[in-house]
Amino acid sequence: MEKSEFKKLKEKLLCEKKNGYDRPVDEAAMEAYCRDYKAFLDSGKTERLCAAQVIRMAEERGWRPYARGMALKAGDKVYLCNRGKGVLLACIGKKSLAEGAQIAAAHIDSPRLDLKPNPLYEDTELAYFKTHYYGGIRKYQWLTIPLELRGVVALRDGSRAEVDIGGEEGDPKLVITDLLPHLGAEQGKKPLAQAVPAETLNILLGSRPIGDGEEKDRVKLAVMKILYEKYGITEEDFTSAELEAVPAVKACDIGLDRSMIGAYGHDDRVCAYAALRALLDLESVPAKTAVCVLADKEEIGSDGVTGMQSAVFDTFMEDLCESQGVAVRACFEKSFCLSADVTAAYDPDYSDVYEKRNAAYLNHGVGLCKYTGARGKSGASDADAETVAYVRRLFDGAGVAWQIAELGKVDAGGGGTVAMYMANRNITTLDAGVPVLSMHAPFETVAKLDCWETYRGMKAVYMAEA
Repeated sequence: MEKSEFKKLKEKLLCEKKNGYDRPVDEAAMEAYCRDYKAFLDSGKTERLCAAQVIRMAEERGWRPYARGMALKAGDKVYLCNRGKGVLLACIGKKSLAEGAQIAAAHIDSPRLDLKPNPLYEDTELAYFKTHYYGGIRKYQWLTIPLELRGVVALRDGSRAEVDIGGEEGDPKLVITDLLPHLGAEQGKKPLAQAVPAETLNILLGSRPIGDGEEKDRVKLAVMKILYEKYGITEEDFTSAELEAVPAVKACDIGLDRSMIGAYGHDDRVCAYAALRALLDLESVPAKTAVCVLADKEEIGSDGVTGMQSAVFDTFMEDLCESQGVAVRACFEKSFCLSADVTAAYDPDYSDVYEKRNAAYLNHGVGLCKYTGARGKSGASDADAETVAYVRRLFDGAGVAWQIAELGKVDAGGGGTVAMYMANRNITTLDAGVPVLSMHAPFETVAKLDCWETYRGMKAVYMAEA
């Protein structure tokens, strides 16, 4: 066989992984998008802050709050905020909801440290907050990094205090201390997962006492005095508080070539932002109603009233369907959902847990995941072949760079997304998202090109004709 024939046959029949930069890229648009994304991350470090930012962005584009019974027509843009922790947005399409909706579902919660209900204590004249970690974290990564405290304290009189400690320039930061290497011999012998017990993830708050030297808890009282003067809260108010310790770092470019973004919360705000921006940026009325779901609680199983398993999504869709005289079950069975969640990017320093032929790579575009789950696909929706072909067709038609991948080697671990909860509703669903290095760490890394291609892929889903 001649070389030219061999090459043609190879191009026709074989599939080779291609770097996204080996095709045309609108780098100016990509950089502008990523600049806005970094600002979004910095303003939305908790699910509440993120939801508030989503609403601000939507209202600036003319979106309005949805009220049950509202008359809607093609092109109308409405949103519903779920208890300040999740947002659902819909752009009404030209076709009836009887023909289904095009949905992108992501989550806006991220791994973090929550304060316990009775968090404040003093030990040897140092004041601390006790924490309970939220989501899957590697505990040692949270030691000796600057932290900020964000959240709300609901007071008995019905008012609410918004807490921001460390979020502004010049604010004091908080920290969890670690054992010095000189005394860490025994700790160093322990397995990594056991070296830092969860009950030692205590946040250092202060060391300056007030009052008479004969009194107890003088540093604790000093800290409480500061909190009372700033927020009007007492120790009992922690009982009805949601306070989250998150990394006190800003999103920034990574690499000498500035090709990546480092930040806290890429999982899953990188996909949430892509799903949101793609919807807000639609330049024409979509054929089918386009819906963006930004949910809470994915990192702990999607349970609760703000999680993807709650009835809020069903209720929202049922209300939209009723406005058109359509049964929601008829809508769901013809709908498509892109479960927009991150996947693991191949890391050559830890190659033993990846299977190279089925890994996601930085700069190769959106990572499609036919299934997630653990070991024998436990906890996965496992999309059918026709669904994967449908997304291939959409992305290829829009010129979107994509790759197909698994999370890692079959028995190396695993993870889940909201895909199975959408699929359980009889909605055709496929996982897709941005590959991430250091996933679930306090500082994660993604490639700008993958962020951009995911945004473009979301647009293709929303604008699909069928």
